[in-house]
Amino acid sequence: MATLDLVGVRKSFGPTDVIHGVDLSIAHGEFCVFVGPSGCGKSTLLRMIAGLESVTAGELRIDGQRVNELGAAERGLAMVFQSYALYPHMSVRQNLSFGLENMRVAKAEIDRRVAEAARMLRLEAYLDRRPGALSGGQRQRVAIGRAVVREPRIFLFDEPLSNLDAELRVRMRAELGALHDRLGNTMIYVTHDQVEAMTLADRIAVLRDGRCEQFDRPLELYNAPANIFVAGFIGSPRMNFLPARVGKREGAAATLALAAGGQVRVDGLAGPAAEGAEVTFGVRPEHVQLVAAGAGEIDLRVSLTEQLGGESYVYGTIGDGHEMTARLQGQTRVRAGESVGLSLSRSTATYLFDKDGRALKRGVAEAR
Repeated sequence: MATLDLVGVRKSFGPTDVIHGVDLSIAHGEFCVFVGPSGCGKSTLLRMIAGLESVTAGELRIDGQRVNELGAAERGLAMVFQSYALYPHMSVRQNLSFGLENMRVAKAEIDRRVAEAARMLRLEAYLDRRPGALSGGQRQRVAIGRAVVREPRIFLFDEPLSNLDAELRVRMRAELGALHDRLGNTMIYVTHDQVEAMTLADRIAVLRDGRCEQFDRPLELYNAPANIFVAGFIGSPRMNFLPARVGKREGAAATLALAAGGQVRVDGLAGPAAEGAEVTFGVRPEHVQLVAAGAGEIDLRVSLTEQLGGESYVYGTIGDGHEMTARLQGQTRVRAGESVGLSLSRSTATYLFDKDGRALKRGVAEAR
C-alpha cells in the first residue's frame, strides 16, 4: 500500500494548459475515482501519476517521496488500460508471467504469483488458452491479473470496463470491489460513468476542465455538492435547476420567488444571500412531488413519460420554458400532454446556488 499526494500539479501541451494546479491527497488503501465529462483531464492526470506524461509544474509524491523525475517502471505502479493490451500469440499464463520474466523474477516466485492471481480472478481453467479464445470479461480479468502479479504499491485503472456490455460491467464492478477488499492496495480509477464512481469509490474527485471541483465521499457529493457543476453531474437524471430571486430573508431561511412563478421556502442557508439577489434553486428529480395541477408551486406541461416498471420518469416544461424532470417510485398514469402540479417546498433535500454557481445551501447531511 502507499499514499499519493498531488501538490499543485499542472500539465501543459505547448501553450495549452490542460491540468490547472490539482491538489489531492490519497490515503493508504483508498479506492479513489477520477470522474468527469470527456476532455476534463482525468486520463491525463492518471498518465502523469503513472509516469507516462511529464509534470509541467507541481509535485507528485508517493509515500512522501517526490517522483516527478522517476520513470514509469521505477514508481512501483501497475496500470490497467481501456483496451486489454494482451499479447494474442501468448497463453493466459504467458501473458501473466511475461512482465515478471522481463524483471528477472525467480521462476518459483513467478509461478507463485501467477497461481495466486489466477485463483483470485478465477482464471485457473483458462491459463493455457490464448486471449482470442476468451470472452471480454475474461480478457479484462487477465489484464487485471497482469497488474496483480507485479504486486504494485498502487493500481491505476483507465476506464477498464468501458468496452464491456452493461450486464458484464455490473459483474466486473463487483469483482473489482472484491479485489480491492482482498488486496487492500491503493487504487486510482478513471471513469466517465458516475455509477461506477459511486459504487466503487471511497472518495471521488470530480474534474472539470483540468480542475478538481470537489473531492469527497460519494454520498457527500450527492447530498452536499460544493457547486452547481457537481450538483448537475452527480445524480441521474440530473438535478433540476430553476432561476429565482431571494425574497424575504429570516436568518438561515429565505423565501424564493421563482422566475417561472410561485414561491418556495428554503432553510439551512450556509452562505450570504441578500434579499433581491439572483440565485439558482435546485431539486433532484426524485425529490419532486407530483400533485394536482394548481396545487403545487408551479405546473408542469408533460412532454414524455418513461415507464421502467419499478420507477417512472416524467419530463416536461414549466411556464418560463425550463425543462423539469420528476423521478417517481413505481408506475404512473401521467401521460404526455397533461398538466400536473409540482410540489417543491415539501422536500428537505433542496439546494441553492449563487450567481457564480457556489453552494449557498448544500442539501442534506450524509447518512451515517
